[in-house]
Amino acid sequence: MKIETIVFGGGCFWCTEAIFKQLQGVQSIESGYAGGTTLDPSYENIGDHAEVIKIEYDPKEIKFEDLLTVFFATHDPTTLNRQGADVGTQYRSVVLCSNEKQRDIAIKFIDNLNNQTEFGDPIVTEVEMLKKFFLAEVYHQNYYSNNPNSVYCQVVINPKLKKVKEKFAKLLL
Repeated sequence: MKIETIVFGGGCFWCTEAIFKQLQGVQSIESGYAGGTTLDPSYENIGDHAEVIKIEYDPKEIKFEDLLTVFFATHDPTTLNRQGADVGTQYRSVVLCSNEKQRDIAIKFIDNLNNQTEFGDPIVTEVEMLKKFFLAEVYHQNYYSNNPNSVYCQVVINPKLKKVKEKFAKLLL
């Protein structure tokens, strides 16, 4: 079994982590920081990094294109440096690839989305090669699982999870 890695930034990593944990073929997820140059970033000093999740997945169980489909359907890839009330470059939409094949597929995927009218505005998601991933603090890992009754989880994450269950039932565990 060859496991592959992809890193997505689509706003707050609490949301993206909760979404992708539901998908079959996803072996592990870690919340962290990537896409910038700041050394040793933290939640308090993220610098120029984005909040991201690192997904390890089995391509025999879930296709990379399916991961991209869920990613683009569960955040707004047309807003620059913003997801809902979260504003700043750390909330930018970004795909950080582990290999050139992923990069090529992601760029083509975005081109196809831009040729459709589903989003209305152009996709601003960055596609780059992953240089370094920095693991976020322990209290950010498994946030939704550990805090399901928090207001943020109830108001922001639960509606996204409901949407995933409705739209992507065939991809769920």
